[in-house]
Amino acid sequence: MKMQDEQDIRAVIAGYFDALHHGDVAGFRRVLHPQVRLSSATDGTLVNLDLETYMGMVASRPSSASRGDPREDEIVSVSVASPTTAHARVKDMYLPKRFVNELSFIKIDGRWQIIAKVWHFFA
Repeated sequence: MKMQDEQDIRAVIAGYFDALHHGDVAGFRRVLHPQVRLSSATDGTLVNLDLETYMGMVASRPSSASRGDPREDEIVSVSVASPTTAHARVKDMYLPKRFVNELSFIKIDGRWQIIAKVWHFFA
């Protein structure tokens, strides 16, 4: 079962990368839990977003794909901790920033979703 869970989580991450590159709000809604929290303190100030705030940001900015930016994303690690919890470290970019993201997953009703994202970016 753990092997299947890891494959399912990797599929969620692929959907996350696709949504990020294409600025796809519907795609994000498939992989992010409705109660997701997205947080960063890269600039020394806590940024803490809910799903709707983040979806507004995605909808209001040009996508990497529409700008012709190259796609660069990577799954660094995936760890299934229990039948309902997992973690992944991923890297991606929205130019000019490059990100490292800590993604926490929760499995509810047989479906893995991202419940928390903590990120740091490098400009």
